[in-house]
Amino acid sequence: MEFVVDFKELRELMVKTQLIPRGITDERVLNAMKKVPRHVFVDDNMQYKAYDDMALSIGEGQTISQPYMVAVMTELLDLTGTERVLEIGTGSGYQGAILAELAKEVYTIERVSVLADRAEDKFNSLGYKNIKVKTGDGTLGWPEESPFDRIIITAGTPKIPEPLFKQLSEDGIIIAPVGDRFSQQLLKVRKSKDNLHEDFHTPCVFVPLIGKYGWNS
Repeated sequence: MEFVVDFKELRELMVKTQLIPRGITDERVLNAMKKVPRHVFVDDNMQYKAYDDMALSIGEGQTISQPYMVAVMTELLDLTGTERVLEIGTGSGYQGAILAELAKEVYTIERVSVLADRAEDKFNSLGYKNIKVKTGDGTLGWPEESPFDRIIITAGTPKIPEPLFKQLSEDGIIIAPVGDRFSQQLLKVRKSKDNLHEDFHTPCVFVPLIGKYGWNS
C-alpha cells in the first residue's frame, strides 16, 4: 500500500512546534507559513524532510532556509499587505512565496539563472501574480523598480549593500544577516529622514551574498 504524506498536517505541526514556541506571534505570518507548500520548493526525494526544523540543499551550492528563519525574517519586516518588497536571493522561491502572501508586490533577484528560472516556474504553477523575478547581481538592487518599502537579503553579507539603502523608501525596513562568512546576526534597519536605526536580532548562518557589494566569491 502506498504511503501518502499529509503535507497540510505537517505544515500545521511545523507552526505549532517550531514557530509559536520560539516567539513568532504575527498571525498573518503564521497563516502564510501554514498555507505555502514548502515541499514544492525542494526536490521530490527531499519532500519528506520539507517541514523539518532545518535548512535543506536546493543544489547550486544554495539552500532553502530553516522554516523558523523564514518566519522570523518575515515577521521583522512588519508587513501589512500594502508594501512593495525587494528580495535579494530568490533561491528556492519559498521565501518569495511567503512574502507574496503578505505584501502587495514582490521583486526578487537571483544570480544563479537556473534557480531563478526554477523559482519562477514554481510561482507560476502556484498561481502567484504579484512576483517578478530577475537574474543578476542582487547587491545592485533593482533600481528601475525602486523605491521599495521593504528589502530582505537572504544571504550572509559583511554589510548591507549601499545601493539598497538608496532604493529603500522613507520609513522603509531592510532585514539582512550581517557578519562574517560563517556566522551572522539578523540586522533590522529602518530608514527615517535619511537616518538609519539599527537593531540586531537572531544569530544565524546563511550562504554568502556574492556580488559587487557582497563577497567576491
